[in-house]
Amino acid sequence: MEKYNLLNQIKDILLKNKLTLSTAESCTGGLISSYLTDISGASEYIFQNFVTYSNEAKQKYLNVNKDTLDKFGAVSRQTANEMVLGLLRYGNCAIITTGILGPTGGSKEKPIGLVYIGLGCIDKIKIVEYISKKSNTNNRYEIKKDMVEQALYEFLNFLKNTLN
Repeated sequence: MEKYNLLNQIKDILLKNKLTLSTAESCTGGLISSYLTDISGASEYIFQNFVTYSNEAKQKYLNVNKDTLDKFGAVSRQTANEMVLGLLRYGNCAIITTGILGPTGGSKEKPIGLVYIGLGCIDKIKIVEYISKKSNTNNRYEIKKDMVEQALYEFLNFLKNTLN
């Protein structure tokens, strides 16, 4: 789906339902926030965005439990779930990302290009595991961009399924 069409659909649904959106990005480093502000009117529904790259930031701003990070790691379904729960304190809807961009840091269990996308709206949460189609490029920006586009696509579908 074309970027601006996707963003405008998200905007329309959020405004129609009088909802706010907050983001907490780890591996995507603020690129979701950047995308969201590429269209006019973003200030009407974006509430607060964080780049929580470090474990300490995840704990401080999102109340991610240190035990969760120690046991499962920052890149895990469990951490993503806690990130969404913590972020929903700041607004009605949430998008979070935590993953591995590479070219180092990957493993068999957690390969380069793996991202957990956390979605939340009001009282519903969904965690999506996605491996970037660009993970074999070793190009961090291309991997990041693919993760962001997937996260926004997943969020749009989540909103449609949650609010209708």
